[in-house]
Amino acid sequence: MTEVAGDRLVDGYTLVVFDLDGVIYLIDRPIPGAVEAVGRLHAAGRAVAYATNNASRRSSEVADLLTGMGVPAEPQEVLTSAAAAAELLRDRFPAGAPVLVVGAEALRAEIHAAGLTPVAFADESPVAVVQGYGPQVCWADLAEASVAIRAGAFWVATNTDRTLPSGRGPLPGNGSLVAALRHALDRAPDVVVGKPEAALFATAARRAGAGRTLVVGDRLDTDIEGARRAGLDSLLVLTGVSDVPELLAAPESRRPTYVAMNLAGLFDPAAVARVPGEPDTGGWSAARVDGGLELRGAGRPLDALVALCAAAWSAPVDAADVRPATPEAQRALAALGLSA
Repeated sequence: MTEVAGDRLVDGYTLVVFDLDGVIYLIDRPIPGAVEAVGRLHAAGRAVAYATNNASRRSSEVADLLTGMGVPAEPQEVLTSAAAAAELLRDRFPAGAPVLVVGAEALRAEIHAAGLTPVAFADESPVAVVQGYGPQVCWADLAEASVAIRAGAFWVATNTDRTLPSGRGPLPGNGSLVAALRHALDRAPDVVVGKPEAALFATAARRAGAGRTLVVGDRLDTDIEGARRAGLDSLLVLTGVSDVPELLAAPESRRPTYVAMNLAGLFDPAAVARVPGEPDTGGWSAARVDGGLELRGAGRPLDALVALCAAAWSAPVDAADVRPATPEAQRALAALGLSA
């Protein structure tokens, strides 16, 4: 069944923490239904927060962007990996210490606001290197960071997202650039601040006090794993990076509490499912066949997804090999973005 205790999902939580790219907007355009969903939360007096690994905007800039889209937001509601990285370095090094910044101007601004001195070259003797996403980051920036880190600078990555969503599909994210530097140095960053580390979500959860927190994200490897590390429930929405094949293949550390096609799942019990459910549910039956999955029956696609998750997560299978046993199953798989 797709109902969650017969009630709206959102009613079980005091605070809802949203990822941004792929959940609320795609680059700088709102995802259909997202503005209305957040508006309903505000109208009901529900506490909301936004946690993003994107280090290319400051909290105030993100709040302005959201407000411009019709989602009233305050800077204190926005938790960014850039601000968290700056706070970490502020607490570790003396005021005014030079920090080599690889990333966008927003990251430089956060370092400056934390009382540190942003620099661009290794010969300025930086005590640390902070690396975040920036569309203008180039080989020369990575070269300066490499020299500084080899000289002993403390290396902080704002996040390690391999990709970021776009209207043309996933594009290289900060994690891809971190991987290049990691390969060159033959070592990992000293600290990774953003998701899937628990810090951003743990900070948000503290604001909820004794209430329960729900994390809403589109990526299994950052949002969902980060929520699990923080001990929080999570809702995966299929409007961004992670898709159904990735969900079926997810290890336990990346499995959400709930799944929905979009943010309607917050309010409509029929539009959200708790996973894992049962392999026989809602008119569907999913079973392991020859190392893959077979779906038979009829019903709503979301119920079919519950059955598929239950079967896929019970034992190792080839999640890319999902076969329909009925015409209705073929239509359900197509609705879930699975090729028959």
